Amino acid sequence: MSDDDRDIDIESDDGDDSDSRLRHSNNTQYYSQAEKRAHHNALERKRRDHIKDSFSSLRDCVPALQGEKVASRAQILKKAAEYIQYMRRKNTSHQQDIDDLKKQNSILENQISEVLTNENIPNNIHLRAEKLGFIDGEVRSLEKASFAGFTEACEVKTESVDMSTYNDTESESSDSETGQAIRQPKKLKMAGLHH
Repeated sequence: MSDDDRDIDIESDDGDDSDSRLRHSNNTQYYSQAEKRAHHNALERKRRDHIKDSFSSLRDCVPALQGEKVASRAQILKKAAEYIQYMRRKNTSHQQDIDDLKKQNSILENQISEVLTNENIPNNIHLRAEKLGFIDGEVRSLEKASFAGFTEACEVKTESVDMSTYNDTESESSDSETGQAIRQPKKLKMAGLHH
C-alpha cells in the first residue's frame, strides 16, 4: 500500500465519521425538538389544568352555582359577575347604614352633652348619686334616664329599701351580729361623656 492509498483510506474513515456525526447531530436535533414539543405540551396541559381548577373554585364561590357539577365557563363568569355586582351594592348599602349610624351617634352624643350642660349635671353621674345616697338600682335608672334625654327623670325618688331581705355573704360576715347587712353603693364607670 502506498502513502496515497493510506491517505485515501484515512480520508474515507474520516468521511464515515462525519456521516455518523451528521446522523448523530440530526438525531440530537430531532430529539431536542421532540423534547421541546413534549415540554411545551406539558406546560400547556398544566396551564389548562390551572384554568380548569380556577373555574371550579370560582364556581364553588358563587352561591347560585354551588353544588352544580356541570356549568359552562361562560355561565360561571356570568353568575360570578352578577354576584360581584350584588355584593358591591350590598357593601354600599351597609356603608351607608354605617355612616347613618355614625351621624345618629354624633347627634345623640351632642344631645347628651347639651342635657348635661343645661341641667348642670356633673359629668360623672355616679359621684352625684353617691353623694345623694342612691343605691345601685337607682343609679342605673338615673343613668338610663339621663342617657335617654329625659331631664325630668333626673329627680329619681329614693324609696326606703328593706335591708333585712338583702342577702350578701360578704356583708353578712362583717355584720353577722346585728343580723342586718348594710349595702354600700358601688362605683360604676361611665364612658363616652366628654364635652
